[in-house]
Amino acid sequence: MIHAVWQALAMAAAMAWLLVWPLILGFFISGAIQAVVSHREMAKLLPDDSPVSILRASLLGAASSSCSYAAVAIARSMIRKGADFRAAMAFQFASTNLVIELGIVLAVMLGWRFTAATWAGGVAMIVILAVLLRLFLRPPLIEAAKAQAQKGLAGRMEGHAEMDMSVSEGPIFRRLVSGPGFTATAHYFVMDWASIWVDLALGLLIAGALAAWVPQGAWAAVFFSQDPGLAKVIGPLLGPLVAVASFVCSVGNVPLAAVLWNGGASFGGVIAFIFADLIVLPILDIYRRYYGLKVAALLFVLFYAAMALAGYLVEVVFGAAGLVPTHRGVAVIDQGFAWNYTTWLNLGFLGLAAILLWRFFRTGGPEMLRHMEHAGGHAAPAHQGGHPSH
Repeated sequence: MIHAVWQALAMAAAMAWLLVWPLILGFFISGAIQAVVSHREMAKLLPDDSPVSILRASLLGAASSSCSYAAVAIARSMIRKGADFRAAMAFQFASTNLVIELGIVLAVMLGWRFTAATWAGGVAMIVILAVLLRLFLRPPLIEAAKAQAQKGLAGRMEGHAEMDMSVSEGPIFRRLVSGPGFTATAHYFVMDWASIWVDLALGLLIAGALAAWVPQGAWAAVFFSQDPGLAKVIGPLLGPLVAVASFVCSVGNVPLAAVLWNGGASFGGVIAFIFADLIVLPILDIYRRYYGLKVAALLFVLFYAAMALAGYLVEVVFGAAGLVPTHRGVAVIDQGFAWNYTTWLNLGFLGLAAILLWRFFRTGGPEMLRHMEHAGGHAAPAHQGGHPSH
């Protein structure tokens, strides 16, 4: 028993070590983007569900990278401020599936093909979702959802939803290299880590346990990998359901995706699993509180359908193009620590993280973080565009 636990922890630690530098790089880039992209006017930019608004919502979402809980909270906040409901749903999908840090982590753990498939499939998923929402989420239901949203019932990461620390004066490059821009980047960097560390740790622990304790033959049987044709049919349907039961969202589900790929899940099934961070059980309960039980149930069905269909599309298109990987051995699941390029990159990026942490602590970051953890996000107005530059 002790040996089994130790083996699971060792695998989780090996995966965590591989993810240090890509996560730091991803959240640094994300923080820099958020430092110059304001949340304040987003609701005004999404007045309807026209193709232009859906495109705008997707671009804003990709630029406003968030953990899954924060993305859902931001979308509800935008709806309360007048944004179109369907466009807000597109925004929250983009802010978790079309983001830089997810792509970097996927490239490191699973290879660039998974990054390309996630981004391409994410775009397709948003288009599919926009169509499904237009067909099945009728105006009376939207009005009921908006009425429920106005009640302001708390979910998670409410403070993150209201927080706006972006710098809006001057050209973009000048904003980035300015004192306030550097401070905003540091604050977003630390607060994004604060948002995802629980899910990331949980994902690593679950992935380590599954990799150590579940024989690959068991996953092969679940995903019918002995029958490649049937596996491609089952994979995108089963992948999101595995995610629902895992409770892990945001980038925390990437280690689990690696385990599923090693175990025999289809390419489209793994991609659909990655997309399903917005229908894990805790988030489904948040939808119920935000929009009411009936709308939450419909959102689950439509979100699941969009994820599965996007998984099928990725399987077909990437298969036809010869881009589906043929090798299933994800080395990180078996490798230990070594003095190699990963170690050097980790040390370098840990130095960058230390600089950002120093800036965070020197510029009122801990107080803002305490405010962010409360539902109202009361600190946000005091910090909008007004960071000290020391």
